Amino acid sequence: MKNKILGVLIVLDLVLIGLTTGVMLDFIFLYPLFMSFVWIIGSVYFYFHWEQNNPGPDIVPTLQEYPFVSILIPCFNEGINVAETIEAANEQNYPNFEIVAINDGSSDNTQEVLDRLALQYPKLRVVHLAENQGKAMALRMGTLIARGEYLVCIDGDALLHPNATAYMVKPMTVNPRVGAVTGNPRIRTRSTLLGKIQVGEFSSIIGLIKRAQRIYGQIFTVSGVVAAFRRRALHHCGYWDINMITEDIDISWKLQLNHWQIQFEPCALVWILMPETLKGLWKQRLRWAQGGAEVFFKNITSIWNWRNRRMWMLVADYALSTAWVYSYFLSIILWTIGQYIMPLPGALNVPTVWPPAFWGLVLATVSLIQCAVALVIERHYDRKLMQFIGWTIWYPLAFWFISLFTTVTGFLKAILKSTTRRGVWNTVDRGFQ
Repeated sequence: MKNKILGVLIVLDLVLIGLTTGVMLDFIFLYPLFMSFVWIIGSVYFYFHWEQNNPGPDIVPTLQEYPFVSILIPCFNEGINVAETIEAANEQNYPNFEIVAINDGSSDNTQEVLDRLALQYPKLRVVHLAENQGKAMALRMGTLIARGEYLVCIDGDALLHPNATAYMVKPMTVNPRVGAVTGNPRIRTRSTLLGKIQVGEFSSIIGLIKRAQRIYGQIFTVSGVVAAFRRRALHHCGYWDINMITEDIDISWKLQLNHWQIQFEPCALVWILMPETLKGLWKQRLRWAQGGAEVFFKNITSIWNWRNRRMWMLVADYALSTAWVYSYFLSIILWTIGQYIMPLPGALNVPTVWPPAFWGLVLATVSLIQCAVALVIERHYDRKLMQFIGWTIWYPLAFWFISLFTTVTGFLKAILKSTTRRGVWNTVDRGFQ
């Protein structure tokens, strides 16, 4: 509870400072502009420093050694998708690996499908858990029986590129301080408006953020759908926390607080399914927002040790982003009251919830530049990406509203959540396939 109170006070103080000093609207309109420049500059530097001369995802990388790798696939109600996932995992251009599928108490035919696949693929081993205990527990169980020092973890509906395992393992064999490598997810559900906009999101927002964070210091989270881990690093930091709703964010912070590096490998591609209904998208983004808040609360009192100073930028970014959301939400409430209920005095008077004409033009221009930079970088990994440029430019506007409502709700849910409540699976929207 102490952690939650401190976290709430930090965010509340930032909002109140903006409100009482009259700079709240400037913060609302200028903070996204500032962060866009941060992401653009960081990602461009990342590209010229690491990506410019890389061979591309279709070229098999050469490793000095090929240690044994365990590909872990936690599954819950993935009877429709898991066969395709295991087939792609089995086709890895890597000489020394196994596949471990963990059925976490599925209520569909996942168990029967996995048992049949185990007879078909010699590299596949299957574990059945009696009850739904959550992805974190499934990963823990998979790690217990895995034989590899390096663990490549993917979701039960994800399709690994044939060279993805080699690309994710390589940084860990070169640098002993690398504890995890996050891959580069690509959207394969592209039949609806939401699907097409998310193609833009994963290139112009998520891809750029991961590149920039890698340059500036620490990565907020590995991708839960595709990440590789060094077993020794996981053991050092205590593995995945079964009580966290987003195990990927939590393990990322735990690794980096224990001074392990996380690297982003853009050539490690995986093709994933994403929600294509508003209900499914809302549930997914709400879980992400709540998970980020839970990790923030969990670490807020212990992170100020000087040894953890490299994490301070992540904390500041999260606190400012959350303060931005609540400032924007508060401005909408005050504007509504002032316009339709009663006049408000002084700093409480919000004349508009839209950027002024000049700043609106600047924001739109910077958003276009951000999308252009992202498309130039990401087209090397997705040849069809340019087909979605017309949809990509709309994502920054959608990002404002999605972040607004999911962060407001998720932050409150994290405050109210019991610290001992286990994060179990829920059936999610996989899109129209």
